[in-house]
Amino acid sequence: MNTVTIEGQLRTEVGKKAARQLRSQELVPGVIYGGATEISFAAPAKAFKPLVYTGEFQFAEVKVDGKNYKCILKDLQFDTVSDVLIHVDLLELVGDKKIVADLPLKYVGASKGVKEGGKLVVKMKSVKVKTLPEYLKEFIEVDITNLELNENVRVQDIVAPNMEIMNSPRIPLASVVMTRQLKQEEAAAAKEDKKK
Repeated sequence: MNTVTIEGQLRTEVGKKAARQLRSQELVPGVIYGGATEISFAAPAKAFKPLVYTGEFQFAEVKVDGKNYKCILKDLQFDTVSDVLIHVDLLELVGDKKIVADLPLKYVGASKGVKEGGKLVVKMKSVKVKTLPEYLKEFIEVDITNLELNENVRVQDIVAPNMEIMNSPRIPLASVVMTRQLKQEEAAAAKEDKKK
């Protein structure tokens, strides 16, 4: 899995004034929690770009004060006016401690319903899972090969060993709907049948 390396510096002062001063130097304050201790750090704003501006799930390796922390992104804060990143929360991955993370879904296979002229409508792009760090992966594959017209694939249909999916099992992930053209063809065929 892709890992983004971020080199940061330990923050000694916390609070609004200290955070403002860091931001004026184009540094983003952040916190790493979930491990033995909570670490307050700051890193250049551009170091967070590959982690923040992507749809992929990836690890962050944060180097602070000579130590390395393997983390995942948990929360972001942006300035409401300028839309600039102003704070980052990272969760440290500790071997035997289960974590909750949002994993992207990757739809694979060619749906039967789409082959018959339907349209695939994706309703969910990610799911919330609870698992050990060792089982985390970039995405969860959802096979839609057997998805027929007017059918859904639901959360309960996801095959994800060693992961507990936190979303409600009945929620639809994707469905194949009839297109307008297909509906018109069916209506025309029904009229022809009536005439016979």
